[in-house]
Amino acid sequence: MPQNDTIAVAMSGGVDSSTAAAILAREGDGSGVSRNTVVGLTLQLWDQTRLAGKHGIPDTPKAGRCCSLDDVYDARRVAEHLGIPYYVVNQEERFERDVVRPFVDEYLAGRTPIPCSLCNNHIKFDQLLKTARSIGAERIATGHYAVNEFDKKRGRWIMKRPADLAKDQTYFLFGLTQEQLAHTLFPLGHMTKPEVRGVARKHGLMLAEKPDSQEICFVPGGDYKQFITAYLEEQGEATSESAGELVAANGEVIGRHAGIHNFTVGQRKGLGVASRVQSGAPLYVLNIDPASHRVTVGADAELATRTLHARQLNWISIAELTEPMRVRAKIRHRHEPAWATLEPGGGDEIIATFDEPQRAVTPGQAAVFYDGDEVVGGGWIV
Repeated sequence: MPQNDTIAVAMSGGVDSSTAAAILAREGDGSGVSRNTVVGLTLQLWDQTRLAGKHGIPDTPKAGRCCSLDDVYDARRVAEHLGIPYYVVNQEERFERDVVRPFVDEYLAGRTPIPCSLCNNHIKFDQLLKTARSIGAERIATGHYAVNEFDKKRGRWIMKRPADLAKDQTYFLFGLTQEQLAHTLFPLGHMTKPEVRGVARKHGLMLAEKPDSQEICFVPGGDYKQFITAYLEEQGEATSESAGELVAANGEVIGRHAGIHNFTVGQRKGLGVASRVQSGAPLYVLNIDPASHRVTVGADAELATRTLHARQLNWISIAELTEPMRVRAKIRHRHEPAWATLEPGGGDEIIATFDEPQRAVTPGQAAVFYDGDEVVGGGWIV
């Protein structure tokens, strides 16, 4: 662990990051340092007025979104209350390049992206750590619900699921490197959400009862389809290039669609065709083919599969996968981890075979693997 006790706290303006800052500034980090030199940093990521009023996007930002101007104001007020230095760092250009544009491109390629994971990997931990070092801080802290500790026997930093499993954010953090984990603190990892709010009240934080953010920060109103259409129009591009056919599982053409970005595997609503097949079962998206722009639909039972392939892997509790390993695999944020066997697939790829078929394994989503509470690692489903 670095000897410098200066810690840069990523302050989003929410109760979690604010409480993390209060704990470190008033109570210390548990390493023997009773109080730390804490600096608050807010990353300015997206102009909330951009694209407003286009293609149904609200003119006024909706409540419940993170990283808004109101959140910056709240973060600044908390920093003033705690008596710590506070800075806003503009990362809009990097955020658009590494998060927003890939988000759009993934949908146009028939995949379903996770912008929060991209932001964690490329912005919140990568750029935040660089910014922290530029102001003399060797460690960063966030309000994520996760546990981070060093295992001397393995010589590795290990990330574990938090005390409050309902708030577990390890799925979004699977891409953190050993270097990043070595310089990161998660002060809330051993606390429940009610306990966090209690600590916020104890330290007199005015936003102790502030609701959690629920939406993607750069998608006003929560409608990603509207956002993609408006963003591409701003960039002088068109979504019509990905229009194509809707087909049944047997290959029968049953309709047309306006673009593959409108769909995700497992989707039921908004298909633009009759909602039921002849058997009376609802239709779901089974597959999206970016080459032909075909979207295949069928019955819910056809969504089940026992295998997945993942690439762009990051290992945390192990250095690499060299032989089959039993894990529990999580294929989306709200998915209950399911037992599976991991095997090397050649090159930068692994194959996970589930004990029981899983519904809607979706390209573009993350597959994160657990050994008990430890995060083994993860990758992107292909």
